[in-house]
Amino acid sequence: MSGTTPAGTRTEQEAANWVRGMFGRVAHRYDLANHLLSGNLDRLWRARTVRRVRPILERPGARALDICCGTGDLLLALEGTRGVVLGCDFCHPMLVAAGEKIARRRARAVLFEADALYLPVRDSSLDLVTVAFGFRNLANYQAGLAEMRRVLKPGGMAAILEFSQPRNSLFAAVYSLYSQRILPLIGGALTGSRDAYRYLPESIRKFPSAGELAEDMRRTGFQEVRYEYLTGGVVALHLGVRGGSGPCLQESDLI
Repeated sequence: MSGTTPAGTRTEQEAANWVRGMFGRVAHRYDLANHLLSGNLDRLWRARTVRRVRPILERPGARALDICCGTGDLLLALEGTRGVVLGCDFCHPMLVAAGEKIARRRARAVLFEADALYLPVRDSSLDLVTVAFGFRNLANYQAGLAEMRRVLKPGGMAAILEFSQPRNSLFAAVYSLYSQRILPLIGGALTGSRDAYRYLPESIRKFPSAGELAEDMRRTGFQEVRYEYLTGGVVALHLGVRGGSGPCLQESDLI
């Protein structure tokens, strides 16, 4: 695996700096752009993720971390469960927006600023690690998977919700036209940063397929890896369990 490669960047550090700056520029209108450009489907995708991981968060004393949490949408959705939920991001303006949202909703989620590749979290300390539409932006995908596995307890789960490529050729062609021509215009107008929404379709195009990501999770040491396509393959949700002693994911947990 490699990592994100924004135009003009040559190293992982340059890529990370570009991504941090890009998200900082769009943070003020990020939620509006997401909901509008996805036709509010992003809410349904996150809700599906919460349903899939709920059995983990129902464990006594469960602790979850949402990495690359952005403005906190998945973080807040996870809060509806019994577990303790933390969120982190390396883009400060995104965390500020998330903090304001948490305060308005009187939520209990705790935020901290950190790079997902270097989490200030003890080994084997979490039951669940989630990431929604942020994994694709990491400067090193393999290191990201390894870090997720490091902080999980044996039997803990990783959940990666990320854009993918539609499997139907006709739908894929329509989606490609939308993402390459229409999305940058609307996203740029809403946020004032057209380069961010030119980066989006290109980063999706370069990202590993759902099957490839599943194989990379297995190579990193995750077990019971599975994935499902949502909305015709526009999005894929991956689940994997850290091996070792501890409760494992059951088929009934995914129904």
